[in-house]
Amino acid sequence: MTRTLLRGLRRRARRLPSPAPLGTVRAEARALRVRLGGRTVLSEVDLRVAAGEVVALVGPNGAGKSTLLAALAQDLPAESGEVRIDGRPADEWSAGELALRRAVLPQSARLSFPFAVEEVVRMGRAPWAGTPAEDEDDRAVREAMAAAEVAGFASRPFAELSGGERARVALARVLAQRTPLLLLDEPTAALDLRHQELVLRVCRERAAAGAAVVVVLHDLGLAGAHADRVAVLHEGRIAADGPPGRVYAPELLSRVYSQPVEVIDHPRTGEPLVLPRRDGRDFAS
Repeated sequence: MTRTLLRGLRRRARRLPSPAPLGTVRAEARALRVRLGGRTVLSEVDLRVAAGEVVALVGPNGAGKSTLLAALAQDLPAESGEVRIDGRPADEWSAGELALRRAVLPQSARLSFPFAVEEVVRMGRAPWAGTPAEDEDDRAVREAMAAAEVAGFASRPFAELSGGERARVALARVLAQRTPLLLLDEPTAALDLRHQELVLRVCRERAAAGAAVVVVLHDLGLAGAHADRVAVLHEGRIAADGPPGRVYAPELLSRVYSQPVEVIDHPRTGEPLVLPRRDGRDFAS
């Protein structure tokens, strides 16, 4: 009786996310400014991400990519400006309501307790406890593990996995959360070629199903192949934001990365490929 009453109270206390048509803005940063350790890391940043699109954040180390992702997640406070989630200032949502609207994949996944892989993935369902969607827990976990290709070692302790395996389990946890906004920080960093492609295909599938996806990437080729838009960060500001074919200008990227680059079209798909400009090797004996 008490459990039923508490569940009913939780259902009334939290506002559940509603489905939205493609193109609906799910997250937005307006004139965002963030300072860390007395240093301005982001300055006057504007960014919008809508249902149905994958937005890649790229740029050199220290450009502010992860900081922007954390600010969008409401994990970092802004000195000024505003972050909006689902049309409301992010700080107006309770922690529980925010967890129903956005899922966050950090750069590294660490757990101190000996949880099995399936238990880690099931943690992604915690925000839905006491809601009608609680009945979908088993299916959500099963589908997320299949998508991330971790079902084959569901019973293994998380701590015994390789770095790449842990990264995929962490992704499965985020997928199991089934939020309309995914915020992924370097999800491909520890992965081999096959699983890098897997992760970005999953991002595309989630976007096609109506989610908004923001992903931090270092690989400009992956971003160019899979993202609808690429936001290039440079010294805490967005230097360019648009489709990869328009944003990937050699002059811009060479300046941002302090490295001369060439941009060529893939011979089969036409996707932009970014290559460092190198002097040819001298093979003369």
